[in-house]
Amino acid sequence: MTNISFKSASALAADIKAKKIGCREALEHFWSRVERFNPQINAIVVSDIDRARARARHADAAIAPGEFWGPLHGVPMTVKESFDVVGMPTTWGMPAFKSNHPAANAVAVDRLVDAGAIIFAKTNVPALLADWQTFNPIYGTTNNPWNLALSPGGSSGGSSAALAAGLTGLDAGSDIGGSIRNPAHYCGIYGHKSSFGIVPMRGQVFPGNVAPVDFFCSRPDGTERR
Repeated sequence: MTNISFKSASALAADIKAKKIGCREALEHFWSRVERFNPQINAIVVSDIDRARARARHADAAIAPGEFWGPLHGVPMTVKESFDVVGMPTTWGMPAFKSNHPAANAVAVDRLVDAGAIIFAKTNVPALLADWQTFNPIYGTTNNPWNLALSPGGSSGGSSAALAAGLTGLDAGSDIGGSIRNPAHYCGIYGHKSSFGIVPMRGQVFPGNVAPVDFFCSRPDGTERR
């Protein structure tokens, strides 16, 4: 299998489009790394692998006649726990919301899905997304993959740790005051915080609240970025 663990999302998408690797094959590659490395790092805290596998099969079937869903067709990815994703809870690390299962995806999640991405899991956060480290009483502590005794930063610490460890092809995080930029620095990856208002924020709010929270995205590897 092609070593895809640390390829950029655009390079991975290009390999899928060129049929150098299948969508299901790419998903299983990252999932095998999650099973091997995540127990020590605790970056990925909830998953929906069965749904992701079904979508990957459909993505592979679509490629055969030359159909592509978008620029991220078949790319396995994760999202920060605070984004609503149907089939996975949104808690913001707060025990009172352990059973909060959203009825609809966040707008940003829908746009990633529309671009062809395969979302298979969520990444850890500090409680209320309000810390420079990543711990909450539901999912515990996320460790820095470069040194398990250190923090990956926060609040998108799970996102950055997962990317730095090659557990996912892409991750969407959120940032108001450094919550992408801080953990990207701690983990040695690239993180992009978009200008306020460019990315729709609906579906990434504290459960039961209607106030938006600024957000966005990250991806590792030190070379090509988008």
